Amino acid sequence: MVGAPELPSWRDVELGAPEIARLGMARLNSARVALLGTLRRGGSPRISPIEPYIVEGKLLIGAMAWSAKASDLRRDPRYVLHSVVTGPDSGEGELKLYGSAVETGEDLRAAAADAWWQAWAPEKAAVFTLHIGQAAFIDWDIKRGLMTVHRWSQGSGYAVASRPYP
Repeated sequence: MVGAPELPSWRDVELGAPEIARLGMARLNSARVALLGTLRRGGSPRISPIEPYIVEGKLLIGAMAWSAKASDLRRDPRYVLHSVVTGPDSGEGELKLYGSAVETGEDLRAAAADAWWQAWAPEKAAVFTLHIGQAAFIDWDIKRGLMTVHRWSQGSGYAVASRPYP
């Protein structure tokens, strides 16, 4: 639709909440794998590992075209993405993104030069852009027993709050 505002992208997180973008990018780059939650046809959740790529300010993921996660996103574009955590006391922060996914055009798909889907024909590997409705980063200070939550959405902006735990 001409003139329709573009849905929020990773670039919007970088601009509106640079601390979430910085911390989140470090988590995504450290493991190169994240967990993607989608909704099955019956409404129950499905979780799948994915490899996230940032290309031209957008967050892209790929899936085999026939996979359940690709079918889930085509039917219901809502998703949640969570960075990988390697242990309960690791102190690793947690990136959480919520939004909707849309299949990516050929130009953006091709711009991810090092992405795994480049070795596959477009009809065999689906590529999605993750639009970001909400972003959060939970930072754990294990030694001080402090949890800091960074939150962002385009409508509410950026907020940060800390509290002791457990």
